[in-house]
Amino acid sequence: MPDSGERKVVTTNRRARYEYEILETFEAGMSLLGPEVKSLRAGRANLADAYATVRKGEVFLHNAHISPYNQAGRENPEPTRERKLLLHRREIGRLAGKVAERGLTLVPLSIYFKDGRAKTEIALAKGKRRYDKRETIRQREEKREVDRATRRERSGRV
Repeated sequence: MPDSGERKVVTTNRRARYEYEILETFEAGMSLLGPEVKSLRAGRANLADAYATVRKGEVFLHNAHISPYNQAGRENPEPTRERKLLLHRREIGRLAGKVAERGLTLVPLSIYFKDGRAKTEIALAKGKRRYDKRETIRQREEKREVDRATRRERSGRV
């Protein structure tokens, strides 16, 4: 039996951290059908263009692509269908208020299994401007250079 809290990551949205400034993250359950769960367990999901919205006191995940499960036959749902995210009412209210602010959006960061249940990590995020993205790239390059220098120093090749 896996540890309580052990996460088996299915997919991550790597672009989200580049395109958006992450302000706050939330863990949400997902309302899925059987073939979707089987497909997730096989690692067949993509969050490239996915986003979440708050509507009538509920949170929905849009454009998350979960590939059809081959053995399911005709029971397979639409791969990019709208999926309900399960959060506490207080969290949904807080998210709705924040999203109503100018420039904030809900972006899924990853889908994973925790204690056998499919979860998604969604983030309250603010879109980055072009110069912010350049700054992110510059910081990443500087960190890479520092890591290379320390590695060379440790191996004795100064």
